[in-house]
Amino acid sequence: MDTIVLVGYIAGVLTTTAFVPQVVRAWKLKETRDLSLAMLILLAVGIFLWTCYGFWTASLPIIVANVITFVLILVLLGLKIRYK
Repeated sequence: MDTIVLVGYIAGVLTTTAFVPQVVRAWKLKETRDLSLAMLILLAVGIFLWTCYGFWTASLPIIVANVITFVLILVLLGLKIRYK
């Protein structure tokens, strides 16, 4: 595996994993008061665009990391709306 691709996968794992504790906390406590709805929406749009970019450039690390991150953000958005 090319070093650049490996760095891409490592970066993707780290940045995607960073969302997991927030999702778990929001799910567990049923509280999202500290999460900005505007930030979550902007981040979801940005991550969606990064995913599109990944497909257009055929960059698997970008695609994988951003698809997973997008799902986590959608979960947070859903929790934010549900526990408003």
